[in-house]
Amino acid sequence: MNDELTIIVPVFNEEESLLSFFREMDRFISNSPVASRALFVNDGSTDKSGTILKEKCSNTAHYNYLTLDGNYGLSTAIKAGIDACETSLIGYIDADLQTKPQDFLLYLEYFPEYDMVNGIRQKRQDSMVKKFSSKFANAYRRLMINDGILDTCCPLKILKISYARNMAFFTGMHRFMPALVKLQGGKVKQIPIAHYPRYYGTSKYHLWNRLVGPFFDTLAFRWMQNRNIRYRIADRK
Repeated sequence: MNDELTIIVPVFNEEESLLSFFREMDRFISNSPVASRALFVNDGSTDKSGTILKEKCSNTAHYNYLTLDGNYGLSTAIKAGIDACETSLIGYIDADLQTKPQDFLLYLEYFPEYDMVNGIRQKRQDSMVKKFSSKFANAYRRLMINDGILDTCCPLKILKISYARNMAFFTGMHRFMPALVKLQGGKVKQIPIAHYPRYYGTSKYHLWNRLVGPFFDTLAFRWMQNRNIRYRIADRK
């Protein structure tokens, strides 16, 4: 395999988890069968996250960061990382350590056969409210757009950069990355991964933005899905 991998790590006020996250990422990179690096996207953090990123990235060749001039949200942070990516594969993981970089090792064997690998979080270590809202949102999304994705918001993904760059970007697109790949005709593999309790910081999401936002975003995606233009050329001169 000649691919190289860049893992995008959006960061917003994660000073409590970052040092532990770097240790976990070091472990993955040292074991990865492909050349791997991490790009941290500081989404306008107001704590010490920026200082930690500057210090760690300045001392390690396979770590880089970029800092946005404000807090734009997860979809924008992911897009900024994709825009800056120069490798054939691109990954995404949250910095809260509820998923671990080591599980990326399970993904790499499915390339190049698949265009994206998406995780399915097993035995989720979340509150009842968080699990209910996620389960409801996933069921509603599958009913409306029939994408067949069991855990679309799993924060552990790898996809080919060609598909990432051709995705339609909008606020909330991070909830539809597998569906956006499939909309291009791409093949998505889903595999089970481990999930861990959140030991550091607090979640940036709550019942309101887990249900209301996805409701309207799903309607927008269905509109786009129904009007998507796809074709193949059968002959030409």
